[in-house]
Amino acid sequence: MPEGHTLHRLARDLTSAFGGSAVAVSSPQGRFADEAALLDGTVLDEAEAWGKHVFIGFDGDHDEGRFVHVHLGLIGTFDVRTGVDAVPPPVGQVRLRLARPDAYADLRGAITCALVTREHRDAVVARSGPDPLRADAEPDRAWARITRSRKPIGALLMDQGVLAGVGNVYRAEVLFRHRLHPLRPGNTLRPATWRAIWDDLVLLMAEGVLTGRIDTVRPEHTPEAMGREPRKDDHGGEVYVYRRTGQPCLVCGRKVSTAVLEGRNLFWCSRCQPVFRSRAVG
Repeated sequence: MPEGHTLHRLARDLTSAFGGSAVAVSSPQGRFADEAALLDGTVLDEAEAWGKHVFIGFDGDHDEGRFVHVHLGLIGTFDVRTGVDAVPPPVGQVRLRLARPDAYADLRGAITCALVTREHRDAVVARSGPDPLRADAEPDRAWARITRSRKPIGALLMDQGVLAGVGNVYRAEVLFRHRLHPLRPGNTLRPATWRAIWDDLVLLMAEGVLTGRIDTVRPEHTPEAMGREPRKDDHGGEVYVYRRTGQPCLVCGRKVSTAVLEGRNLFWCSRCQPVFRSRAVG
């Protein structure tokens, strides 16, 4: 499933391509045809992301607001093409197409594509945790949930109601970078540790928006610095532990471990991220 940086990059690209312009809106597949007819020819104001949700706003002069709510899910794609001489016919199962004479965007395979009101948009946002990529984020909201929970920090970081936009890659990598075992209970973290995690996510995910890939290794652990081959993986980017099961840790050399937590794979180094042992006296 795409992580938050991908959705913010998508919102940026949609706004750049169509913001402030009247757009042709259609549903070649037909599943969004009635809603598309209501939007066709109206002005697309801007697109914004909150975690793994994208909201495309239309007709901002209307107090109630109209938004296309998109959640890509596991297989969804939203391809934006600009600078074209002519908009080509749609290919495949295109749920939603946005178009102007020199640009188009095709949505396929999303789990959510719905025309909603501002009230709906605000309700989705209210259920979401703070998003490290938003300037209006409130990290203390996430900390309040984490510090009260005995659930593993590896599960809490993936809970979109606790923290919006973090997926399996950023979860694995930020825990490695801060030497935290993924099964450590959330309520054992110190405030300074949480703040360091948050600040790191802000930087790492912002870089992901710029580059379109996830790179989490520090300068001393890049392929060039270590004299090793670049990582070969369809997710791209240089990482410490994600999907590196059985390979040597880039820091200590121990083989990377894996396990399943709440249906998703964990990745960690058992030496760099030792099991947490409470000092409390029972």
